[in-house]
Amino acid sequence: MRGRFIAVVGPSGVGKDSLMQAMVAREPRVVLARRVITRCSDAVGEDFDGVTAAEFQSLKEAGEFALSWEAHDLHYAIPMAVNTHLLAGRDVLANLSRTTLIHAKDRFAQFEVINLTAERGVLAARLAARGRETAQQIAGRLDRATAHLPEGIEPLHLDNSGPLGQTVQAALDRLYPVKA
Repeated sequence: MRGRFIAVVGPSGVGKDSLMQAMVAREPRVVLARRVITRCSDAVGEDFDGVTAAEFQSLKEAGEFALSWEAHDLHYAIPMAVNTHLLAGRDVLANLSRTTLIHAKDRFAQFEVINLTAERGVLAARLAARGRETAQQIAGRLDRATAHLPEGIEPLHLDNSGPLGQTVQAALDRLYPVKA
């Protein structure tokens, strides 16, 4: 049996990385896709492989990426290594851009989407607490928070305004229903 590629999408500050890490900690059938990003590896937040734009392009040309895209003046990719996990029957969680969902759906035979949301005030507080952006940048992110998903994508909608544990349990219950 092949695993599922599960894209996790949502606005900045919604808790995508926190949700994914907590799901992996609680569910042994799930692994994280470690993204490659043209960002300094010292940046705080998610665990990723930072590369230069030239290194990214070389890796892309060498066929090392299962998916790649651009967002916020950066290049992102999911390495081909995810195929090893999928073939072994493990589900792979990946933080994706909403703009690349159709490519991911076409690329992976078993594909699902978790669309994570949170109340605007919760998002604003989380973004401000990160301390990475100006008030103007935060306002721009909040304005994009309600972006629509591409047509043909049927996501699992989860609100992460409350306790993370509650959201994790809801995700796991939906992805791994107990059979009676």
